[in-house]
Amino acid sequence: MSGINTAALFTLQQQDIEAAALELFHYQYRENDLYRAYTDALRRKPADVRSLLQIPFLPIQFFKTHAVTCGQFTPELIFESSGTTQTINSRHLVKEAAVYEQSFLTAFEQFYGPVSDFVVLGLLPSYLERKHSSLVYMVQDMVKRSGHAASGFYLYEHDKLAAHLQELEARQQKTLLIGVTFGLLDFAEHYNLELKNTIVMETGGMKGRREEWTRQQVHQYLKDRLGCTHIHAEYGMTELLSQAYSFGDGIFTTPPWMKVLVRDESDPFQLSVANASGVINVIDLANVYSCAFIATEDIGKIKADGAFEVLGRLDNSALRGCSLMVS
Repeated sequence: MSGINTAALFTLQQQDIEAAALELFHYQYRENDLYRAYTDALRRKPADVRSLLQIPFLPIQFFKTHAVTCGQFTPELIFESSGTTQTINSRHLVKEAAVYEQSFLTAFEQFYGPVSDFVVLGLLPSYLERKHSSLVYMVQDMVKRSGHAASGFYLYEHDKLAAHLQELEARQQKTLLIGVTFGLLDFAEHYNLELKNTIVMETGGMKGRREEWTRQQVHQYLKDRLGCTHIHAEYGMTELLSQAYSFGDGIFTTPPWMKVLVRDESDPFQLSVANASGVINVIDLANVYSCAFIATEDIGKIKADGAFEVLGRLDNSALRGCSLMVS
C-alpha cells in the first residue's frame, strides 16, 4: 500500500493542495528511485521542503528515457505520446486505471456537469489509429458513460458528423464535440453550422498537419464556421493524469488536485504561483505512482486567481501532439 488515499485526492479543496502535495512529495521521494536521485542531485533535502515552491519538479523529458514509477508494478495502462519517426515518445506507466478514470471524470463533471447529460462525439483522426493514447482512452470512456446511443467517434466521415450535429441541434440535445485541433479545422472548412447546444472543445494538436495558427485564429475560425459563442479547450498530456479546462479565450482552470506554477526560463528553481509568466510546472496529485511534480516545456502565464494561459513552447523542445502555438 502507498499510504496515500487516492480516493481522498478527488475531494480536496483548493486550499488543501499544499499539505497533500507535501505528503505526496515525501512518499515519492521514498518510493521513486529516479525522482529521489534527481532530488538528491539538486542537493534538496526532503526535511527542508516545507512549501510548494521548494518541491523539486522532474523535467518531463525523463518520461522519454526512464520508467517513471514508484516501486515496481505491472501497469494496467501504458500511455504513449504522439511523435514522428525522428522523435522518442514519452511513456507513462499507469499502475491503476481507476485513478485516471476517477481523475478525468471528476474534473469534467465539476466543470460541466454529469457526462450522462451529453451526447459525446470524438473527432480524433490519427489519435484513434494509435494504441496508447490517453486522450482516446478518456473520450472512449466518456462515450460509454454518456449512455446515449448517438455518442461515438468519427475519423474522416465529415458529412455524417455534420448531419448528426444538425439532428442533435434540432432536438436541443446537449452535445460535446471534442476534437484534435487539425481535425476540427478540417471539418469546419467544409461546413457552416449553427451549434447552440454543442460545446466544441479543442485538445490541441496541429503536428504539421496544417499551417500553424495562433489559438486566437483557430478559435475565431471555428466560431465563425460552426456558429459557436466560445470554443472550449482541454489542457492535458501523456505525462499527466489530470486535465485543465478552458471555457473560452484560452484561459484554463485546474481541478483542486492540480496546480500550475511557472519557473524562470533562466533559473528553473525560481518559481511563482500567481501574476507571472514563465515555463509551466504542473502539480498533478493524480500521478500518485509516477511523479506528481512535472517541469513541462510549455510557456505560460498565471493569473491572480490561479487560472493560466499557454503562450507557446520552448524553442528547443520536441514537437508534441498536445502543443498549440498561440503567439
